[in-house]
Amino acid sequence: MAATDFIVAIELGSSKITGIAGKKHADGSIQVLALASENSSDFIRKGVIYNLDKTAQSLTSIIKKLESTLKASIGKVYVGIGGQSLRTIRNTEVRHLEEETKISQELIDSIMDSNREVPIIDQEILEVAPQEYKVGINLLADPVGVPSDHIEGRFLNIIARSSVKQNIDKCFKQAGIEIADYIISPLALANAVLTNSEKRSGCMFIDFGADTTTVSVYKNNILRHLAVIPLGGSNITKDICSQQIEEEDAEELKKKYGNAYADKSEDGDDNPTYSLDGKCSIESHLLEDIVEARVNEILANVWNQIVLSGYEDKLLAGAIITGGAANLKNMEEAFSNRTKVEKVRMAKESQLSLKGGMMELKKDGTCNTIIALLGAGKENCYRPERPIQVPLFDESGENVEDKRKREKEEAARIAAEQAAREEAERLAASQNYASSSNGYVATVNEDNIGSMVWITKTGSKYHSHGNCGNSKYVSQVTRESAEARGLDPCSKCY
Repeated sequence: MAATDFIVAIELGSSKITGIAGKKHADGSIQVLALASENSSDFIRKGVIYNLDKTAQSLTSIIKKLESTLKASIGKVYVGIGGQSLRTIRNTEVRHLEEETKISQELIDSIMDSNREVPIIDQEILEVAPQEYKVGINLLADPVGVPSDHIEGRFLNIIARSSVKQNIDKCFKQAGIEIADYIISPLALANAVLTNSEKRSGCMFIDFGADTTTVSVYKNNILRHLAVIPLGGSNITKDICSQQIEEEDAEELKKKYGNAYADKSEDGDDNPTYSLDGKCSIESHLLEDIVEARVNEILANVWNQIVLSGYEDKLLAGAIITGGAANLKNMEEAFSNRTKVEKVRMAKESQLSLKGGMMELKKDGTCNTIIALLGAGKENCYRPERPIQVPLFDESGENVEDKRKREKEEAARIAAEQAAREEAERLAASQNYASSSNGYVATVNEDNIGSMVWITKTGSKYHSHGNCGNSKYVSQVTRESAEARGLDPCSKCY
């Protein structure tokens, strides 16, 4: 049975584009109905589209796969925005009032509108995370109703290059797919993975992706900082490739033997070799050094962003790590060793409740973002099959139904005339064709065509009336038929 109530979301990842369709239940749980993906490493880099045609083709393929599983048409989709271009900047808007006035919601809306109108060269504000409002000496999350003659609004604007959203628009338009809304992927992911306690107490949230690593900082349930580092799991793979190893094999070696933090004090003198079914091999110490070096570089950049946020010593909930690249062995230990953060949680799954799905999703952090985007969607994305609407009037203003009726009558009239002509021609041909005993066609005087005469069974004459001859056996034929038989006109009658 075809589904008629579902939400569809698309994740534009650096390693693959993923599409998902699911249904939200009244209890907040999500039922996954369809899932499809296409490799995107050839046309998406660092989370940014650089080949529009290939992206559009992949999107078309994904939508077809989803529709095939759903047995229904998709009318629109939610699209996640992430990638290297994404970052945050702070802005402050100040209002000096003539006298002490109770702050209204209209004033707050005006301050927020002014923040969105701040010009940023070649950048676009995608989302705004209000921080606090400073009223007097107090910082308030909701200042409405507080009397004051001065208010200061503090905002964290999430921005990206204008071309990022424009290119996404072009790809989906080319693929013929309507966009229901844009969703900031790191925000949706944080809402799906982090607990309210972690956001309130303060935490650093790190998503280790293929080409990028996204760092978010939360405190008092407010996003305080967001940055995307252009380094990820694929960089580790490429480092392994430098040892004359094919990329596919390097990726497999990383996943199977990679170690983010190897305790050298426990190592013996042995230096075993890691191999893949005889295809390639690498010394264990060399692989560990390669992986560790790149992991440490990524973590150093992560910690630098935490420090830039100004909250490095205020995050009581510690660090929460997710993403495909976070599955490296001992990633938690590597993070603690590099950042000195002792409290580290690995988020393999989201906090969203999944039940009754048609397929089992991986529980390794790789599906967290696409599930988060699905959870953030609100509107039904089903497109009902609509009957073809016939206009009431044509371009000339004539009633379409009357015109159709008139054309039908005209066609019937023409057909009748044609049939009459054909019947007349057939009759004329049959009259002109007379079969004789020897099979020849007699030449008939046009004046005689159609006149009837009387003939006898054995006589050599034809008569104008039936009682002229003496024979009792008389019959009536056409005059041309009688003459065709070689009969002559009766001298008494003619």
